Amino acid sequence: MQSNPSLALSASQKVTGWRLFLKTIVARAYPRVIGQQREKSWIFFDIFLPMLGVAAYVYVYRAIGAPEEYVGFVVMGGAMTSFWMNVLWSMSSQLYWEKEQGNLALYIIAPNSMMAILLGMAVGGLFATALRAAVIIVVGSLMFNVTYSVASFTQLLLVFFLAMTALYGMGMMSASLFLLLSREAWHLSNLAQEPIYLVSGFYFPIKSLNFWVAAAASIIPLTLGLDAMRQLIFPSGALLGFLSVEVEIAVLIVLCVLFLTAAKFLLDYMEKLAIREGRLTESRR
Repeated sequence: MQSNPSLALSASQKVTGWRLFLKTIVARAYPRVIGQQREKSWIFFDIFLPMLGVAAYVYVYRAIGAPEEYVGFVVMGGAMTSFWMNVLWSMSSQLYWEKEQGNLALYIIAPNSMMAILLGMAVGGLFATALRAAVIIVVGSLMFNVTYSVASFTQLLLVFFLAMTALYGMGMMSASLFLLLSREAWHLSNLAQEPIYLVSGFYFPIKSLNFWVAAAASIIPLTLGLDAMRQLIFPSGALLGFLSVEVEIAVLIVLCVLFLTAAKFLLDYMEKLAIREGRLTESRR
């Protein structure tokens, strides 16, 4: 039997360029989506534990006679914590953990870009985390009788998309920083968790803080993203908003460009450092 030369040639051709980029994203997203479903206990605790924090704040607000919209603010904030935890532990610390497990060297020498690898992790993590956030919103809304009044679905979807893009861009950027800092990445992850809950206004309107504190906290995409979404889905949200929705959308666009550009620069720098010094992938204690 004679083989077809054209088929043999096509089979031997390497995937490069944007096709390699897209295939890398799919390849790294797949284990995140499938792996999350294999350990059922993780799904339970990822939903149950945030609901405990949400319930605590709801009962506090109701005990002090706060406006009922604050209950909705808490439910939304509890859902968005899922995204922050995913970025903090599954994005920012990812390259550090890969180095500890001995996989980072494979990522460095692979022909695909680190940007595509981390973006695939982000897409897979975003899909799994979005399901958990949706469950928290549904369960929290039913438990505490939260009602919504969406002013603009278009703006709401745009704000969510921009906030997630900027947030995961921030995660990719900090992944390089955490890797360069080596073991300090673990301490930074623990240090950043609770302060971000406070300054980002997960459980209260960010407008309650000092203007300059709120402005400084706006460097975290979830701060403005959550504030804008609250303005769009609650009747009194605009009165408690930090900035107008239009301004917050504009700032989120700037943050998207800033973080994605910084992530590309730092990832390229990290690869060059690994090639030049040949010791970035070592686990030094």
